[in-house]
Amino acid sequence: MRILRPLVVALGLLAAWQALVWLTHVPWYILPGPGRVFAAWFAEYELILGHAGVTLVEILIGLALGTLLGALAAIVVGHWRGARLWLLPLLVASQAIPVFALAPILMLWLGYGMASKVAMATLIIFFPVTASFLDGLRRTEAGWLDLARTMTAGHARGRWAELRHVRIPAALPALASGLRVATAVAPIGAVVGEWVGSSAGLGYLMLHAIARVKTDLAFAALFTLAIFVVALYFAMDRGLRHLVPWQREALADERGD
Repeated sequence: MRILRPLVVALGLLAAWQALVWLTHVPWYILPGPGRVFAAWFAEYELILGHAGVTLVEILIGLALGTLLGALAAIVVGHWRGARLWLLPLLVASQAIPVFALAPILMLWLGYGMASKVAMATLIIFFPVTASFLDGLRRTEAGWLDLARTMTAGHARGRWAELRHVRIPAALPALASGLRVATAVAPIGAVVGEWVGSSAGLGYLMLHAIARVKTDLAFAALFTLAIFVVALYFAMDRGLRHLVPWQREALADERGD
């Protein structure tokens, strides 16, 4: 059933897409049908997969950097009061600036290569990871903290032990939720960066295909991006379930499994 349900949904969406094309008689260069898109994919699969590899590398590097920086920022802000007073307002205020507006500036600073796209992906991923992990760190059960402080009373590294052995493990489910969101939005930064300026990637391919009125090729690139993102999300979800097994058991209990 896990395989059948997504398959039924995908087939239903394809059928609705084809029905929309038939009913509206929209020209193929505005909205190509699924058959034309699949034909374009098989005709240009080497070109599409080559550009897809570039975008995938940008997403993965951005995801790794955004997760690392976001987790470190959450630990610093959550563990040290001084950092919380000074950095937390800056983190919140930074979200008032649309990340997309920074794309031209990043292109100017980092050039048209991969670095600017990785930076865009990192910026988009950073805040969801930071916010979710920080929330988890601050919502640690008071009873667990009291027990940890009792056991480490008078120990010089008591606060570090509390953070390492209590707060961080307790906040891992919240971090896992943030990582799932980050995985879903990670491609946005990479693709927007490719639209602003690049020489490779699925965003670049889509932009140039539309400029040459090859809408079916643009849809084929978009379809490839969607498949990659879905696969990456489920791979991340599966890995997080093994990393945080107690959350998986709690979800199963809630469903009555």
